[in-house]
Amino acid sequence: MRHGFVKVAAVTPDLKVADCIFNAAQTCVKMKEAADAGAKIIVFPELGLTGYTCSDLFWQEHLLTSAKHELHQIIFASKDVDALVFVGLPWEKEGKLYNVAAAISRGRLLGLIPKHFLPNYAEFYEARHFTPGERTVTWVEFEGTPVPFGMNQLFCCKEMEGLAVAAEVCEDLWVPDPPSTEHALAGATVIVNLSASDENTGKSRYREALVANQSARLVSGYIYASAGDGESTTDLVFGGHNLIAENGSILNQSPRFQKGITYSELDIHKLRSERRRMTTFHAGGTEVYEKIAFHLEKEETQLTRHMAPMPFVPSGKTDRDRRCEEILTIQALGLKKRIEHTGCKSFVVGISGGLDSTLALLVISKAVDMLGMDRKNILSVTMPCFGTTDRTYRNACELTEKLGACLCEINIKEAVNVHFKDIGHDPENHDVTYENSQARERTQILMDLANQSGGMVIGTGDLSELALGWATYNGDHMSMYAVNASIPKTLVRHLVKYYADTCGDEKLCQVLLDVLDTPVSPELLPPEDGVISQKTEDLVGPYELHDFFLYHMMRYGEEPSKVYRLAKYAFGDAYTPETILKWLKTFYRRFFSQQFKRSCLPDGPKVGSVAVSPRGDLRMPSDACVRIWSMELEQLS
Repeated sequence: MRHGFVKVAAVTPDLKVADCIFNAAQTCVKMKEAADAGAKIIVFPELGLTGYTCSDLFWQEHLLTSAKHELHQIIFASKDVDALVFVGLPWEKEGKLYNVAAAISRGRLLGLIPKHFLPNYAEFYEARHFTPGERTVTWVEFEGTPVPFGMNQLFCCKEMEGLAVAAEVCEDLWVPDPPSTEHALAGATVIVNLSASDENTGKSRYREALVANQSARLVSGYIYASAGDGESTTDLVFGGHNLIAENGSILNQSPRFQKGITYSELDIHKLRSERRRMTTFHAGGTEVYEKIAFHLEKEETQLTRHMAPMPFVPSGKTDRDRRCEEILTIQALGLKKRIEHTGCKSFVVGISGGLDSTLALLVISKAVDMLGMDRKNILSVTMPCFGTTDRTYRNACELTEKLGACLCEINIKEAVNVHFKDIGHDPENHDVTYENSQARERTQILMDLANQSGGMVIGTGDLSELALGWATYNGDHMSMYAVNASIPKTLVRHLVKYYADTCGDEKLCQVLLDVLDTPVSPELLPPEDGVISQKTEDLVGPYELHDFFLYHMMRYGEEPSKVYRLAKYAFGDAYTPETILKWLKTFYRRFFSQQFKRSCLPDGPKVGSVAVSPRGDLRMPSDACVRIWSMELEQLS
């Protein structure tokens, strides 16, 4: 439960139709198994104590009495179970029969939630037996104790702020306005669904999309437990398709036509963060809710859910290729609009032979094609100086040639040396002045060339560099339009690789692959034996780590200790905990100290869920203090 994680389970147990004794025993076995595995919220299928397919047996007094009796056995068995458990059964109230979810915890029946939407079409005939439940909570008696009965119930964990659970039953989800919508607005962060959804061709994909979509709309966790093959097959087959979703993502699902338990961990802190961020999520709702407390022991939740080490990059090739094409199009369209609006006649870009300038040139080429202009309107400027290697120089020239742009070479060594003389700087002192003088000289040249040609300087810096402040203020930090400003370094690499794979030009592909194989470097220090001596990741840390830190800090506002925990889990043995902590400290220190560079960024298109534009996603004071973040990191040392 630390850091907001809570383990949950959706269960499809063995079942015999109308045999409440057998079904309750199986429920108890699976309840204890799930709890022993660490699950704190455990959900069983709809009408699981009797079986969903009892049909007119629901009118039998003996079946209803037996279901209540076996509910007592489950409640008794839950005394030593540290979990909130939901089981389904028929319940008679004031002469009417209801299809209910019973909420149980630590030997108590906390509440009964009736199903509201009763399907009475196709293969379903629930209105023949059941009455729709009401939102308003009334009270019924069970074994001498009053129990709340109604849809509007929230089960709130006293030991974990924000963990509030509400229930709906099967068809309640499949309607235009599910009860879970109001539940979420009332504060529920987790929705459970006790279901008996039969199988037919194509239905499982629709069900999966439905659960994922509802969890996204509600910014919630969603636990869907469905009836399995123990149900009657007189007319239907039930597949036990269990699903656990969180804010639009399916965390885990069971294979169909198998019984068992499906586990995952919901991140309640992440859900709360997302709701805080969304001003259109109008918490409060319009309904009155009964809030019932339940208790859980505080303990460390062992993570089993997938945690992508590169959250900006889709893992599957099909999704990755689709994302890359979409991003390149967004970048190019942003630039196209800016050129149309300003009436600029040329595109000026500094080309170094590195990843970022390569991506920028590819995007410019795509925008030029969209505009129906000649690629000779692209002025690709290479400006070798003290740190330029033959490899990057050659790649810059060949890339420009293969893309059909105009190449302009301006060696800046003499100009920079004159500048050193003007300011009294020793060229043998390879300090920050030595490095930044080169970057600023290059930017001045690009700006003046743009003026000469009626053009626009296109920036090459990426999101990762901006997050770390790894840019020379008023040097490569500045441009007239920054096409890469919201592209993290890990994604830049995949965009260039995608272009290489799809360009259809073998020689261009070879150049791009060599760019990808070149160490990331600003090339501001002299090479050693003709090889790059200044490697960025040796100085500021691996970009894959920094992109991971950035995503979880910016996207969900995660605390440093949680980012550290997630990074250790996601990267496994790729980095030692000491290495991760070292670069995490660097990340926070640089992120806070370098905000002044981000406060005056040039325009550029947002392409993903994380960006640092001062006009968009990050309105942060340039002099914010990193102290409390650093203090937490020091406690991890």
